[in-house]
Amino acid sequence: MQLETLWLYADLVRLRSYSQAAAHHQVSQSAASQAIRKLEEDLGATLIDRSQRPFVLTPQGQAFHEACLEVLAAWEQARAAVSASETRLDGTVRLAAIYSVGVYEVSRYLHEFSSAYPEATVQLECHHSHKVLRAVLAGEADVGILSFPPRDPELTVVDLKAEPMVLVCHPHHRLARRKVIKPSDLRGDGFVAFEPALMIRKAIDRALRHHGVHIQVILEFDNIDTIKQAVVGGQGVSILPRPTIQAEVEMGTLVAIPIGIPDLVRPLGIIHSRHRQLSPTVQRFIEVVRGSEVTVPDKGRRVRGRAGPAGRSSRTPSGSR
Repeated sequence: MQLETLWLYADLVRLRSYSQAAAHHQVSQSAASQAIRKLEEDLGATLIDRSQRPFVLTPQGQAFHEACLEVLAAWEQARAAVSASETRLDGTVRLAAIYSVGVYEVSRYLHEFSSAYPEATVQLECHHSHKVLRAVLAGEADVGILSFPPRDPELTVVDLKAEPMVLVCHPHHRLARRKVIKPSDLRGDGFVAFEPALMIRKAIDRALRHHGVHIQVILEFDNIDTIKQAVVGGQGVSILPRPTIQAEVEMGTLVAIPIGIPDLVRPLGIIHSRHRQLSPTVQRFIEVVRGSEVTVPDKGRRVRGRAGPAGRSSRTPSGSR
């Protein structure tokens, strides 16, 4: 039995969805299902009652889940203790992030970083993308996190992850029961869009045009929260990054449906100036966010990050372009 299987089981119970748990771990739904069945074989017990929809835990499954959380919490504490013993870091990380990431994602990174390095401080300010970029270039922020990071010779860009985009609608909307949305399904519906100047709007428009779809824009906003409020109010449908509407989906106020455009994603990246030496504290913060132990280079325009373990920090208790 591998530790990753315990993480998968814990996330499956938390999300109540094989597809979401599989996506969270970047594996196929079939692989996730097989891993859980192998876990049941190893334990000699049925953990999940699959005859009900949505599935429920058996008494053995509930007991194992509680024990599983204790094991995983102990592992995180041990890992943090080892990291802290390797080097003691202090100082401040000045972080600028777009609102949608600062609200929904950064708190996860801060928890992991502060657990490992309690003497270090992270000062977070949330801005629109252009202000995040300006703060990093002006030296007002050590690090920035934003979507659609620009290719700028003054910057080093670390790819963080690509968030899938989904159709978002009211639970009573005509499309709410669809399993997958085809681009052509959007014809005729009022669309709540981002403002035209934003990169995310340009990416959405470009993807829909490629499929011959012209949307009927009825409202335009510059942030995700206002778009969500409009859709919750039944004023139209929208396309948003999946992680930013997770809370509303869980509450049942919004429905998120995959779109048949696999490459329609919101890329997130970490940026810092090529010309400023990063302190060890800032370097280690970037490593925590990336989920790796590789020192971030001071030169070069772009380095490749990986989102796997960084996503795992969402298992600790915790968004607009």
